Order: sequence, then structure tokens, then C-alpha cells
Amino acid sequence: MTESSPKAAPEADAPRRGIKSFVVRAGRMGTGQQKALLELGPRFVLPFRAELLQPELVFGRQAPVVFEIGFGMGDATAKIAQALPDHDFLGCEVHEPGVGALLKHIDEKRLSNVRIFQHDAVEVLEHMIAPGSLAGVHIFFPDPWHKKRHNKRRLIQAPFVAKLVHHIRPGGYLHCATDWEPYAQQMLEVLSAEPLLENTASAYAEKPAYRPLTKFESRGLKLGHGVWDLVFRRKP
Repeated sequence: MTESSPKAAPEADAPRRGIKSFVVRAGRMGTGQQKALLELGPRFVLPFRAELLQPELVFGRQAPVVFEIGFGMGDATAKIAQALPDHDFLGCEVHEPGVGALLKHIDEKRLSNVRIFQHDAVEVLEHMIAPGSLAGVHIFFPDPWHKKRHNKRRLIQAPFVAKLVHHIRPGGYLHCATDWEPYAQQMLEVLSAEPLLENTASAYAEKPAYRPLTKFESRGLKLGHGVWDLVFRRKP
């Protein structure tokens, strides 16, 4: 089981048209999420444009920027942003109920250091994130595509990681987490093979203090399910 966040490649078996960070899943919008989208979306949801984003203008300050791919319902994102007020967070999620849910968290926690892209993270990276500008990247519980014939649809593949690392500044980090051990093994293999990355642990890392346990994860741990964190650093 994994969290229902759209973070993997397209589901169709048609010819691939480049890397995608999501699959589109249907979801019902609650009234609170709808209200948040209507009232808070114009302030916190950034439009996709094929031009470089200037975070200091968006957030009104100079601060380390962390990019999150597929934040699901946004609970962990909001808690991390609240715990790290000296960092700014850009989250990508195409699942509209998740965007609405994170907007609710932003309002309830009075967060000023979070902005959202309701758009494919790969396109945002390619067109709006300057090379070497990110202090960190978070990819938590991406779709594991359990069946072996679907493994090629997993997000963490060598071509994507090579693109991603290009946007992380030297000394910046990439933090992935999964509850599916075969995917954890693939992540470790792929990230270890990327020449611009170095592992901060001998293999899997201890869960960093800033990453909270989600309700889903807590349930899984009580049932004896494992969770694997991988934290790699961009080489100088």
C-alpha cells in the first residue's frame, strides 16, 4: 500500500513522450477544499509559465528553496514548512483535492513559506527552476508500480535523476522515502549510480527529524511494514 499521490509516469502503454511525474487520478473535492482553492488559490498557487521563477519575488525574501514532487494531501508538507520557517517550499501536485487540502493547511497554520504548482513537476523543473538553485528536493512515497512489468513507470529512474540533480545546488540534498522495499532497492541503486550524488549514509538513512510520520505511515508501521529513507547530497 502506498499513499494515493500522483507521482509516477503516465499509465497508458502508448509510446512515451518524455518523463512525467504523475498519473491523473479521480478524486472528490470536499467543500473545504473547494473553498480553499477559490479563496487561497490565487495567492498560493503559481501559474505554470515557460520562464524562470524568481523565488525571492514570490516569497519576498532570500531563503533556501526546497522543491517537493507529489505532496499528496499536503499534511507532511505543511508540518515541514512550519518546522522550518527559514526555508521556502515549492510543492508540485496535479491532484486537485490534494492542492485544496494543502491550501487549507496553509491557512490553518498561517504559513507564508509555501507555494504550489498544480502542474507536472518535470515541466516545472525544466522551464521554471534555475540550474543549481534548489537547497533540497523531497519525493515522499511515490507510486511504487508494484507489478514488475510496470517498474519502468516509476519516477526514480536514471534519466529523471540526472535532470533533477542539475537543479540542486552543490551541497544540496535529495530526500526520497518509500514503503515498498523493491522500490527502495531501485532508488538506492539509481541514486548511487548518479555521479553528481553521494550518499549521506552507508545505505538507507535514518528518518530525518524534519519529516513527520503520516497517518498512513503510522498505520503501516503498526502492521510491521517497513519505511526506507534515502538522503543523497549533491557533490561540490
